[in-house]
Amino acid sequence: MKQASLIIVAIIIAVVAATVGGAFYIVNEAEQVIITQFGKPVGDPVITPGLKMKVPFLQKANFFDKRFLEWDGAPNEVPTKDKRFIFVDTYARWRIVDPLLFFQRLRDERGAQSRLDDILDGETRNTVANYDLIEVVRSTNREFEVSSAMDESAHKDISAGRVVLEKEVLDNASKRVEVLGIEILDFQFKRTNYAAVDRPKVYDRMISERKRIAEEYRSEGAGEAARISGSKDKDLKEITSEAYREAQEIRGKADAEAADIYAKAYNRDPEFYRFLKTMEVYRTALDKETILMLSTEGEFLKYLEKVR
Repeated sequence: MKQASLIIVAIIIAVVAATVGGAFYIVNEAEQVIITQFGKPVGDPVITPGLKMKVPFLQKANFFDKRFLEWDGAPNEVPTKDKRFIFVDTYARWRIVDPLLFFQRLRDERGAQSRLDDILDGETRNTVANYDLIEVVRSTNREFEVSSAMDESAHKDISAGRVVLEKEVLDNASKRVEVLGIEILDFQFKRTNYAAVDRPKVYDRMISERKRIAEEYRSEGAGEAARISGSKDKDLKEITSEAYREAQEIRGKADAEAADIYAKAYNRDPEFYRFLKTMEVYRTALDKETILMLSTEGEFLKYLEKVR
């Protein structure tokens, strides 16, 4: 009985010691592990997920990511083949494909990031230096509107282009990282810009070009406004002339009809017609403030004399 109790106690002590000493560890789907003993790798890399065991106290589990990892380069001033200095900002994606070799050469992700800085920045500088500026900023020879604000190199067709340069950097860098246990999956130019010393000149050219285009639009607008105003004045004169002509025709017809009516009235009763016309003259010429000095023998007082 005592012997069985001792065995149980020994098992419990062994389990506790194994747990405290880290004999068990868990590997998930996104991880891979290198076991080291006194700092040196032992055994094969652990790449399958699950509960794993190692020698407690003596061995250590070093975890590495299986997933795609990010590298974001710092903007660097790089010269081009045509002696233009530009800032190039890049990024890449990479992963650990040989954890044992990775651990032996780089130890951890911080060491890998530092090594990638050297490799990718160096290859970017070498590649850009072999091409003109236009090859870095353009990908195709598609047609576009040429502006006087553009650099002279923008007028040329490209022979390679941005995509080819990115692939060249990727291929050259991939060969150099094979011995590091990593793989570079993608490399891209994130942003390119003129060097600080060249930007004011570029901005001045852009401002001048925008002002020139604005003046063209203003001139075109002024010309169109003058054309519309001239057309309006012409139409207005035509309408006014036509209205005046029609008014004169109507007035002439009315005068003719009036003259005809007057003539008929005069022919029918000349004395009555003369009387009406005289009354119209009285109404027009006389009011309460009018003073006339006329002879009693005058025709103007003919009908007034009869009334008196």
